[in-house]
Amino acid sequence: MVRLLIKKADETQFLFETTVTVVVQDLLNELTEIYNARLKVDRICTELGELAKHGISLPPNMQGLADEQIADLKLKDEWADKCIPSGGAIVNLDPIGRRNGQAPNEKMADVISRTVSEAKKIISNKQASANVCMTKQMVQDALDQLRGAVMIVYPMGLPPHDPIQMEIENQEDLQGQQASLQVLETPNTSLWFSGKEMKGDKKLQDYVGKNEKTKIIAKLQKKGQGPPGRERIFSEEEQKAMMAHAYKKQEEFKKLEQDNDDAYLNSQWADSSSLKKQFHGLKNIKW
Repeated sequence: MVRLLIKKADETQFLFETTVTVVVQDLLNELTEIYNARLKVDRICTELGELAKHGISLPPNMQGLADEQIADLKLKDEWADKCIPSGGAIVNLDPIGRRNGQAPNEKMADVISRTVSEAKKIISNKQASANVCMTKQMVQDALDQLRGAVMIVYPMGLPPHDPIQMEIENQEDLQGQQASLQVLETPNTSLWFSGKEMKGDKKLQDYVGKNEKTKIIAKLQKKGQGPPGRERIFSEEEQKAMMAHAYKKQEEFKKLEQDNDDAYLNSQWADSSSLKKQFHGLKNIKW
């Protein structure tokens, strides 16, 4: 099986395993699906952190308003009494006014925290360093764990406008958000290897050969942005080692330059009385 270290720009994303006979377009479809699913997991984890602190999301027409403004406009959160966390809620107001301030208790917040931590480990780019190949099933497992944590803490479910619920139901609206710039759409995405864009109608073996025991670095790139930057000749660790070696040599040269030109006179071969000392048995005397 061929292993592809998938990168976006210079950042490692995940390790993926496939065969040399796969069609590039099919490969690209699967890679972008995993890439976007990992982004979804990360977004849900971020929102779950806010949920654990400040409770469910307020309706869009109430977000960012002060209590006095809500009272003046006669607005009411109809979901506040329906979506109560297990074990009751504790008050922790959201400083930016996105969530209702009815947070889960410490035990339920810990359930969310542990699940988020486990999900992040599953999709982490450190999996590539551990030689673990990412699959769609792994990302799906992370999503299922997050969904399960939400059901444990909120048995009655979350309101349909809550970002977490929208993500779970694949109804998320990322328009106007920074997250929308990270998502890759397959028709507008290309796969690059060795400075060349892989054509969708060709097979992987047309670029890497027929050896199944090959490992390559491939990069995902939005079309129209040109080729991605080439890989560094030396790794960061190798660069640090080379810089340390160069600094050591520089210090040695500085020390040599500080020595006097007659420093050689301290050498044994430059001692004019060495022959006399040798005849008198005075050589190599130690006190």
